[in-house]
Amino acid sequence: MRCDPVLGALVRRIGPCHLARRAERDLFQVLLGTIVSQQLSAKASDTIYKRVVALVGGDPPDPAALLAVPVGRLREAGLSGRKAEYVHDLAARVTSGSLALEHVQDVPDEEAIATLTTVRGIGRWSAEMVLIFRLLRPDVLPLDDVGLLNAAKKLYRLRTRPTPAKFTRMAEPWRPWRSVACWYLWAALDNAPAESE
Repeated sequence: MRCDPVLGALVRRIGPCHLARRAERDLFQVLLGTIVSQQLSAKASDTIYKRVVALVGGDPPDPAALLAVPVGRLREAGLSGRKAEYVHDLAARVTSGSLALEHVQDVPDEEAIATLTTVRGIGRWSAEMVLIFRLLRPDVLPLDDVGLLNAAKKLYRLRTRPTPAKFTRMAEPWRPWRSVACWYLWAALDNAPAESE
């Protein structure tokens, strides 16, 4: 708040940050929800997620049990063919140990992002959301988040949306708490990413 009075005023207006409220879910569950929710409304993704979990028979779902569910059954639950392949890829990687979720929690941010993006259907933005909202990494700056850039434009009264390079420069004073600053910017738009994301 001291190093950025504009952001500081926003922090005072919104109040305490609630990032930690979202950190309790199982990491496999979060990644599965991330894939299921892509390009869907919150209501639709929640419905499909619950159907997939019901097929697997447990919440949080077991990766090996998910891998045993045929793609056709996943499609009947509402997943597209591609998403069914993605959730199988995730489950196969976790089951085989090629994606060690415990390891992801202990490595630096860029290494965690690189590891998560090996899973089909998990891109950089999705991995950054996992780092911010599930792993509670304090200094992640998702430069591809249009909502975040729009919030910065509005808060700082810019004529145009900042480029990723300009936003990186703007965010430099927020280190090592850029994730928290992003949470406040999303809150200013009332547009924080959904928990399943």
